[in-house]
Amino acid sequence: MDFAIWSVIVGLLLVVMALSASVLARLPLSTAMLYLMVGLAVSPLGLGLLWADAGKHSKLLETITEIVVLISLFSAGLKLSSALTDRRWLLPLRLAVVSMIVTVLAIAAVGYFLLGLSPGAAILLGGILAPTDPVLASDVQVHAATDRDRLRFALTGEGGMNDGTAFPFVMLGLGLLGLHDLGALGWRWLAVDVLWSVACGIGVGAGLGLAIGRLVLFLRREHHEAVGLDDFLALGLVALSYGCALALDGYGFLAVFAAGVALRHLVERQTAVPAASRKAVANAAVKPDTTAAELAAVDPEHAPAYMVHAVLGFNEQLERIGEVAVVIAIGALLWAVDWNQAVWWFVPLLLVVIRPLSVALGLSGSSAMGNQRVLIGWFGIRGIGSLYYLMYAINHGLSRDLADQLTALTLSVVVASIVVHGISVTPLMAMYERTMGRRRA
Repeated sequence: MDFAIWSVIVGLLLVVMALSASVLARLPLSTAMLYLMVGLAVSPLGLGLLWADAGKHSKLLETITEIVVLISLFSAGLKLSSALTDRRWLLPLRLAVVSMIVTVLAIAAVGYFLLGLSPGAAILLGGILAPTDPVLASDVQVHAATDRDRLRFALTGEGGMNDGTAFPFVMLGLGLLGLHDLGALGWRWLAVDVLWSVACGIGVGAGLGLAIGRLVLFLRREHHEAVGLDDFLALGLVALSYGCALALDGYGFLAVFAAGVALRHLVERQTAVPAASRKAVANAAVKPDTTAAELAAVDPEHAPAYMVHAVLGFNEQLERIGEVAVVIAIGALLWAVDWNQAVWWFVPLLLVVIRPLSVALGLSGSSAMGNQRVLIGWFGIRGIGSLYYLMYAINHGLSRDLADQLTALTLSVVVASIVVHGISVTPLMAMYERTMGRRRA
């Protein structure tokens, strides 16, 4: 009977979302907010159909959030069509490094001096909450290969990179808590967790993205083989780059993002007339099972664009399904949180003070305009990535009291971010588009 009830709930939710997608796009309401309400409704606070608990189900939650973040990171990499020599890459790089470090240090200082956390726990909290979310930030990310907007490019690149650059701080926090080997005077942390793991992750992902992309294009152009099953190609490249990076002690998140960027970069280099390729892909996409699609897939000129279009389309569908599952789970977790451990002033301090300050420092002297800096500072969306790092830390042996405190702090930020950013994204981005439209005109 429970399975039948769940089938009805999930079926109704998906049908309603499909029918109301265009309406929601015009309202100050995000899909994540609706999923969160569904999670609350099926939790013990409502119908009692889902008894989720961060402590009891941390292994499952870590696995689910890990998969969803991986899919989203690969999609983010595929969306960034700008050449690697483009100066716009400096914006997300600054955000993912400078702003990330400032955010971690600021949160750690608040945790140590104002929340009474130990140095290790304070740095761990900073590593958990510093990265912005690549899944829930889709409304402010690049939507198409032709999108050249600096704001969207910066937020997309930041979301793709900082889920990997946060890992060293998570490992540092766990090490200071005695749950990870940092080495004498932190040499192992610096040499392995920072330098090697970052370089290895980027190198493995970029290498596999280029190698597999070239192999597929060679087979399609020269032999008309390896056509179809682009969904398998997407999943295979994500899993392969992630697994190889982890096997070599690299950061798998960075590897998957780098694989997506490398695949897109390969397409940009091998497409002589992008406009013609986009038109051919658009015609093939109308009826993907027809001869037009098959011809576009093996055409020497249009094959790269068709491959990325097919892979990205499949990945975005998976990303939406993953968002449904994880955000419902977040809503279902809220009943079991010890909210006495949360602090009411911490959320606005992070979202309204620390985030804008870190962005201002990170983008100081950059080419971003004033309104772009303000919006980047506001849209520091926290979500599924933070939940993954929290579950990762819990599964590495956090004490129950510390786990409860970090869970309350993290989920209070994530829920608040889903609500306030969900309400503000439509009107703020519409106002931004109008302003940029007037400037272009």
